Amino acid sequence: MAMLRNRRKEKVGKVTSNKSDKTVTVMVDYRAIHPVYGKFLKTTTKFMAHDEENACGIGDVVRIMETRPLSRKKRWRLVEIIERAK
Repeated sequence: MAMLRNRRKEKVGKVTSNKSDKTVTVMVDYRAIHPVYGKFLKTTTKFMAHDEENACGIGDVVRIMETRPLSRKKRWRLVEIIERAK
């Protein structure tokens, strides 16, 4: 039972907004194949993530992890800052 609890999704994306207090908006890019034409489609998804120390800046590459709902839109939390924006 303990192993199932720790199997949480992780995503890597770029911070697009840090205007809210203790919250960052992370944009995750991924590629999907079109079911009929077989062409690669580049799509993006935005996630609201909890940033306890307000450490992130716009343009930072971060890793986020799934967690319990923290507010109406926040279901992710910041794990680490992989790369700072230049």
